[in-house]
Amino acid sequence: MPKLIIGSRGSKLALWQANWVKSKLEKAHPGLTVEIEIIKTTGDKLTEASLVQIGGKGVFTKEIEDALIERRVDLAVHSLKDLPTALPDGLHIIAITEREDVRDALIVSEALRANVKSIKDLPQGARVGTSSLRRRAQLLHQRPDLQIHELRGNVDTRLRKLDEGQYDAIILASAGLIRLGFSDRITVRIEIDEMLTAVGQGALGIETRIDDQPTNLLLEVLNHEPTRHAAEAERALLRGLGGGCAVPRLSGSDQKFVRGRRSRLALPACRIRRGLAETKRSGRRYARRASSSRTGWGMPSSCTCPSSTKVTPWGGARSTTLWLTSTWPAPARAAMRAARLTVRPK
Repeated sequence: MPKLIIGSRGSKLALWQANWVKSKLEKAHPGLTVEIEIIKTTGDKLTEASLVQIGGKGVFTKEIEDALIERRVDLAVHSLKDLPTALPDGLHIIAITEREDVRDALIVSEALRANVKSIKDLPQGARVGTSSLRRRAQLLHQRPDLQIHELRGNVDTRLRKLDEGQYDAIILASAGLIRLGFSDRITVRIEIDEMLTAVGQGALGIETRIDDQPTNLLLEVLNHEPTRHAAEAERALLRGLGGGCAVPRLSGSDQKFVRGRRSRLALPACRIRRGLAETKRSGRRYARRASSSRTGWGMPSSCTCPSSTKVTPWGGARSTTLWLTSTWPAPARAAMRAARLTVRPK
């Protein structure tokens, strides 16, 4: 059997994920040797700067993708939410693993733990740590009084900063906490209706070279079909919207707002149309694969893809309603809500 080299960041979470993939591959292919090469990314080097300041897109993936292109590694293991929707030429996502808990987690200081059971319970003016613009925007929409502070570092570093009293609360992805054995630190898992999660959150994306067929065949075993199709729909929407770390921001010269709510997520109408088109294309692929699937993951053969869209007035602004079948995955519905779209079962 051949030897494969995994490119991975050096954080505890990244290495946990790389080792998980390594063990799955070695179990599925007896005799296969898998090694891990640690690669330091821009995001790892600039630990104090804001992700928005250092560029956002690709800050945790570019150097690993460069190693793939240069054939120094055979595959890259990413947190799918960190992987840009537009990949370098010659690379693709060969597998998406089964999702862990997709929700964000609120973790509060020991002094507040007994009294806080939700974001609404946080004290007036509480200091909340997060490096995510998405989380910042949603927090301030619910609680404008909160003080949002930048929070960088590995999972254990962020928990230490909370314990040292630098923050009253922090928000992290539940999946990373669970994988590293910190699930007991979670105060509450925030429901998606209260805080929309990142596209692809909770899943791992395995990236390879398109022309490396031997490696691609070996990695097919890692695919989890329901997660893959839901994540493809989410990423299609984000790609159509031109998504990235700066999506919630819009220049003051463009006053075309979805549902007229500038404080939530303001996007020009052309982006909405492009996002819908991308997602409908993904939906058709999803339906075709589901109806012909031999994996038996419970998708009925009568499933249809999103069939129509319409624009209706809402509070003096334009509101897009996307009609979906009831079998469309919940994470994909969440992706629709990322664009502040109205999503209804057909």
